[in-house]
Amino acid sequence: MANGSFEIDTGYIGIAMPDANGVRSYKGIPYAAPPIGNLRWRPPQPVLPWSGVRTCDKFGFNAPQRLLFDDINPFELGVSEDCLTLNVWTPASANSQAKLPVLFYVHGGGFAVGAGSEKRYWGARPASQGIVVVTMNYRLNALGHLAHPALTAESETASSGNFAKLDLVAALHRVQKNIASFGGDPGAITIAGESAGSMYVSMLMASPLARRLFHRAIGESGAQFASPERPMQSLAEAEEQGLAFAKKLGAKTADELRALSVDAILDANPGLGFWPIVDGHFLPEKPAAIFAKGQQADVPLLAGWNKDEGFNFTVMNWPSAKKGYERLVQTLFGARAGEVLAHYPGGPSTAASARELGADLVINHSTWAWLEAHRKTAKSDVFRYRFDRAPKTPKGWFPEGADAGAFHSCEILYVMNNLDAFPWLVDADDQRVAAMASGYWVNFVKSGNPNGKGLPLWPSYREDARPTLHIDVNSTVSNNAEKIRHEFLASVLD
Repeated sequence: MANGSFEIDTGYIGIAMPDANGVRSYKGIPYAAPPIGNLRWRPPQPVLPWSGVRTCDKFGFNAPQRLLFDDINPFELGVSEDCLTLNVWTPASANSQAKLPVLFYVHGGGFAVGAGSEKRYWGARPASQGIVVVTMNYRLNALGHLAHPALTAESETASSGNFAKLDLVAALHRVQKNIASFGGDPGAITIAGESAGSMYVSMLMASPLARRLFHRAIGESGAQFASPERPMQSLAEAEEQGLAFAKKLGAKTADELRALSVDAILDANPGLGFWPIVDGHFLPEKPAAIFAKGQQADVPLLAGWNKDEGFNFTVMNWPSAKKGYERLVQTLFGARAGEVLAHYPGGPSTAASARELGADLVINHSTWAWLEAHRKTAKSDVFRYRFDRAPKTPKGWFPEGADAGAFHSCEILYVMNNLDAFPWLVDADDQRVAAMASGYWVNFVKSGNPNGKGLPLWPSYREDARPTLHIDVNSTVSNNAEKIRHEFLASVLD
């Protein structure tokens, strides 16, 4: 770095002033050309070089999306199809020879909402512990996941519906090529994510396109493994869905699809209607099949979920639950419904069972299956956690009387040490849990092992007892946690 700027492959970037953490942040760096006009629904294209010095002091636009969840407001920074940017936090003392390990964090949001600029993902505090942190935006909803025969026909890889996944690969390539200029080590990149971001991490581990672009992996609450709630579609099945979507909008050709307004596209599917598919290119098979063959990236894996995922995902909120819990189980599991009810009983236990079953079907079992698959067919180390700390949310955050517990996504503020991202009622115990959790995550980014000085011992999941670390004020370890239940679900779902 010299003369107030430094060079990456597409031009010069102005050196940022360090913040109170002794960290410099660089925001809104393009990693691909804007996917607009004729580039909509095409693989990400290279960034054009710029002249002069680029001042990267503002986040880029968020990907087009609708307001779906109360904790994600995409409109503060504005939305645009010109959204393929990433953000970097790096210690002020780092230079191009520093070779600091890198955390590449993929945001969640059901593949339909979210952004790498959300305050809970900001990387200043983890970076102050001697790593480089990267977040990014990727295409969402139909703009990132639409499969259609016309799009497949024009593709060099005879596939479509994989645009968001290819965004992630493009961003990782860009990081590999340029992170040394920010003080990072291209040979020590950890991919991480939560919810949809965690599912992407499992897919990146499975994809032959990404296998050599990272060296460790962290998954928080989710994996793209077996689930009756959202089974993975084939390319042909997704193309049928795409045809119906295009018919609704009056579009038949690729050109007609690209002529549609963003609002028309989002209005035609405002919710969570698009999901990753087996497209034959990014994913030649389902991730479970790739892991079963041992063809995934053999890298250290740290993964788990939160104690009360069922608060968000109770099956009683599913449309098919209107006729009652036991009828829902019958609909989902048919002849094996009685066995399911033995593990998740109705009657007086219905409310608790509905939460546990919903959590397992949407989040927990797929994450368990991911851990088990990697444990069986890879050689690298594996670590499993359950996040048990329940935040104290202010009045009005959840409906009156709601027992949220350690709900879905609450761990992000702790592992990224960003407890000020939301107006939660933080006390000294929360600060201790954040220091502990972020310490584990940073240690793993540095070495592939979360253990370190001053932290409770976290045993490897490779031990025969399959230990799980329960992260809380007083963290504990349990053995074979929920093993019987998940082995039963595996016999039903996998």
